Amino acid sequence: MAFDIAEKRYIKETGLEARIARIVEPVANDLGFALVRVKITPENGCTLQIMAEDEHGRFNITDCETLSKDLSPVLDVEDPIDREYHLEVSSPGIDRPLVRKRDYERFLGHEAKVELLDMINGRKRFRGDIHAVDDEGVTIRLPDAPGGTDPDHKLAFSTIAEAKLVMTDKLMDQARADQELHPIDDDETETVEYADADNDDNLPEETK
Repeated sequence: MAFDIAEKRYIKETGLEARIARIVEPVANDLGFALVRVKITPENGCTLQIMAEDEHGRFNITDCETLSKDLSPVLDVEDPIDREYHLEVSSPGIDRPLVRKRDYERFLGHEAKVELLDMINGRKRFRGDIHAVDDEGVTIRLPDAPGGTDPDHKLAFSTIAEAKLVMTDKLMDQARADQELHPIDDDETETVEYADADNDDNLPEETK
């Protein structure tokens, strides 16, 4: 399928995360990468996690370093976080977040966990196979649906707060197949972390 670098994302982000995403996305796009997710966590005091990917859904250590290098001066100028923080740039990983229509299409038949912004028929969380995808949303087939009930639940993209793949043998097999098509050296990691984003003297540290 065609790679639309700026395809709409469906994910709940805080006001600050959304602001940072607006800063990060054009920088990533200019480098040929698509933004996957921005998340702020309390890890190490405060960590800004940025996930991105190339057209194959991959992001190797060189890509991480390239994006980190271009992002750091932009974030320094915009200064969106009013305290010291760690900048962590990484790939989506195998059990990756699902944020775009193409993500669900790519992983049809795989198991996913989906959380909605609001309850639908008394339910907010769904876990099951990605059964179908169209322009409006994704259909999740629940494995534990009570007898006599429809196991298929159509969830509109606009109602999804967060979704990610579940690590299964089937997913691992697909990841191995992808690795053969687009190999990454075994000794390469896919995360780059700046220990202190407010200190220019710190050098990037490669982490697992």
